[in-house]
Amino acid sequence: MTGRVFLILLLGIVASAALTQWLAVGERVRALERYRDFHALERAEQLITTADVLPEASRPTYLRMATRGTVKLQATDQPLATGLPPTEFSATLQQRLGDGYQLAPLAEHPAVCDLPRKSSNIFAPSQWRGTCETMNVRLHDGQVLKLSVLPPRAPPPSGHSELLAILPFLLCIAALAYLVTRMTVRPLKRLAQAAKDLGNDINHAPVALSGAVEIRQASAAFNAMQARIRQHIMQRTQMLAAITHDLQTPLTRLRLRLEKVGDQELQQRLIEDLSAMQQMVKEGLDLARSMDTTETMQALDLDALLDSVCSDATDGGQPVELRGRAAMALMGRPMAIRRCLVNLIDNAVKYGHYANVTVERMVGAARIRIRDGGPGIDPDQMARVFEPFYRIETSRSRESGGTGLGLTIARNIAEQHGANVMLANHADGGLEVTLIVPEYYAGA
Repeated sequence: MTGRVFLILLLGIVASAALTQWLAVGERVRALERYRDFHALERAEQLITTADVLPEASRPTYLRMATRGTVKLQATDQPLATGLPPTEFSATLQQRLGDGYQLAPLAEHPAVCDLPRKSSNIFAPSQWRGTCETMNVRLHDGQVLKLSVLPPRAPPPSGHSELLAILPFLLCIAALAYLVTRMTVRPLKRLAQAAKDLGNDINHAPVALSGAVEIRQASAAFNAMQARIRQHIMQRTQMLAAITHDLQTPLTRLRLRLEKVGDQELQQRLIEDLSAMQQMVKEGLDLARSMDTTETMQALDLDALLDSVCSDATDGGQPVELRGRAAMALMGRPMAIRRCLVNLIDNAVKYGHYANVTVERMVGAARIRIRDGGPGIDPDQMARVFEPFYRIETSRSRESGGTGLGLTIARNIAEQHGANVMLANHADGGLEVTLIVPEYYAGA
């Protein structure tokens, strides 16, 4: 965003400056043309009236001198032609000279009028647009002379490039655009970083109130939102933890009293139901802990953590196999990350009979894939299995249905660490769970 804002500001300022320069140069050129036309009128009037008062014998000498410059008066053998309408310049000159003189514009157009002109200004026109024409003039004694009004001579080269002259201006504009962009984007970056920190840690320090009034108001609103979210999560977590914790005591008493039931078959069924209830209470506590962010974040060796989790699962009799290495560290809460991996592996073993864990290094992250040998999941239900207490199977059996909290807990923990959990049916059969965890860079 910083680059886009900087380019928009820079291009906008440069375009405005270029437009202003173009208008200024155009007005200056028009003023020069008007001044040049006025000077040409004065010069033409002076040449014609002087030639008229000179004796006829002295005129050739005078006309040799009058052919110098850009307003020229010279002798001609052509008769006075009156077929063309008067031009603006010839009409003005005729009015200044009076009725004793007669002017007639010529059809011939000086070739120098169409030649491109060299200019040191990139906004200046490349061709002279002022008066550039020829006409015949008849004096009082009847002699016809030819008057030529040509473009002014090009100015001498200045010896420096216009681009080099405007380079400091462009540098100042770029610096100004950068400062404005930085002042505009920095508060947005601070709020974006605060939102990212909030997603990773709900107890992160609030945003400092600084900057413009609007930025302070936005920061204050963000801090208030964070406080409300933290309060809601704390209340929900405490309520869930309290309910599940308080259920432990009556469930324990029920288990003790079930030992006195005489009917063995009934006793066994009640004990199984009670065990299921205790497991649900335990997973309810795990769900409450998965939303707890009080555990300290620290750098963890991903390979060592995966090896420990898979080794514990193998020691517990689960068919778990680990392949690959990530050779990277991640920033996380050790117990929470371990609980996330254990839930995913347990889920694979429970419903897919085994878990093949593969880890590989990516750019700035590691990809952990856990594949099982089960029947997979209907694509329409892959999003719903992350919902609390949702189970694909409607059976209440613990061996098949579970409580529907394992994937919910795993996703909660992954999202708190900036990770992502995805499900997909493998082409060779079974469900494949992919966990992508970001890499931790020391000092970042």
